Amino acid sequence: MEIIATGSIAYDYLMRFPGRFVEHIIPEELHQVSLSFLVDDMTRHWGGVAANIAYSMALLGLRPKLMGTVGRDFPDYRKRLEAVGVDTSTVIQIDEVFTASFFVNTDLDNNQIASFYAGAMGLAGQYALADVYDGKPDLVIISPNAPDAMLNLAEECQQRGIRFIYDPSQQVPRLSGEELRRSMQGAYMMIVNAYESQIIQKKTGMTLNDLRDTIELLVVTHGKDGALIYTNGDIIEVPVFPVKDIKDPTGVGDAFRAGFIRGIAAELPLQLAGQMGSLCAAYVLEQVGTQTHNFTPSEFVERFRTQFDDSGQLDILLQSATTA
Repeated sequence: MEIIATGSIAYDYLMRFPGRFVEHIIPEELHQVSLSFLVDDMTRHWGGVAANIAYSMALLGLRPKLMGTVGRDFPDYRKRLEAVGVDTSTVIQIDEVFTASFFVNTDLDNNQIASFYAGAMGLAGQYALADVYDGKPDLVIISPNAPDAMLNLAEECQQRGIRFIYDPSQQVPRLSGEELRRSMQGAYMMIVNAYESQIIQKKTGMTLNDLRDTIELLVVTHGKDGALIYTNGDIIEVPVFPVKDIKDPTGVGDAFRAGFIRGIAAELPLQLAGQMGSLCAAYVLEQVGTQTHNFTPSEFVERFRTQFDDSGQLDILLQSATTA
């Protein structure tokens, strides 16, 4: 299956605040917030939503194509992604700017405050799928990117009849209700977290049932409470995978998407695909950084079977790893 993951490609700067944000927020003064948090440490990591998704998909035996705009500081990042199996031939490098950067501060309760510098990502709206890929891919993932790029890619997929997954997540605050409603039309799947789902409903005036009627496959993640898959009038509950030690939640949602989409690509049952997403997310939750986790397909399957029963269906991952 030819899959193109579009969206942000960035460097992540991850910080840890040894306290709780809520202890420093005065509700009656929210109209004039002025806060500064002294952090214990900061680390720099490879990141960006599309790159994170593609990275974990590659670990699971696929060779996804990555599409996004990057700056002159991308060559080392490109080599790293290619080394794990990501096809970067559809990445556009613009030497006049730097690659996007994500700055996030996490407190003791794993609450986060983040800022994002667009850099080269701000130019993503100037490029279409047709500019970097000849033909019609089997599946396109439209993940957080420059807002105009997301709008253009959704419209291109709709007009060309390309099967696509709509994943607005972090860009939900930037997109209007009309833009969200227009872009989700014709999507094979939409995936957001519970809070983003509420914002989308408020902005579009649509109820959860409206979203379920509009999207063939609606996935809403609920953090430590797992995820819910809505399809054909049914609700499939997906539990979280037990983790050894929680280090940092950044990128957990991206990993869930990668595991889930890998299951879809293998034409596995949705419950099983969701469980794959849960395990993939667990790997990231146990590390600091969105691409510091690593596993082989056989290691993934072995760990999966310590908690879930796949009735041997995940052997398909082992077969693809053998032939890769």
